[in-house]
Amino acid sequence: MSSQGGAAEERRTVTRDLIDKLLKERQEMLVLFCEVAGLEPYHRSASLDQQLQTFCQVLIDYIAFGHFEVFGHVSNGNERRSGVLQVAEKIYPEFVRASEIAVSFNDRYDLSDHELQLDHLSEDLCQLGEELAVRIELEDQLLATMLDR
Repeated sequence: MSSQGGAAEERRTVTRDLIDKLLKERQEMLVLFCEVAGLEPYHRSASLDQQLQTFCQVLIDYIAFGHFEVFGHVSNGNERRSGVLQVAEKIYPEFVRASEIAVSFNDRYDLSDHELQLDHLSEDLCQLGEELAVRIELEDQLLATMLDR
């Protein structure tokens, strides 16, 4: 019986660590999002280039962690609670849509392989912000269920 309790406690610790890391990455991404959004009007400069590059990198890290680590944890059988599985299944399509918008933003504004065009940065940030808000709301639903709230 005590080994079952130890395994359950270990699973809870893994879940809490996963959630803590996601929330930390989310916070870092949101701070950088606000910094970039606060630079409007956008004029090409080394500073803007660097801030956009950093933001894109952190954005993709956050998106990937949520997608592959958090949803991976649930879908790989590491999560057995039916409530968590039901919430994950329900929110997944919208979660993926928000992730795709973020990846598209990165493809447009990551400087690693193309010239930066700022013509639509303001509108693209606005759309990204709306999708990030949706994604965060969906994540919070899943995380609350994972934490049994």
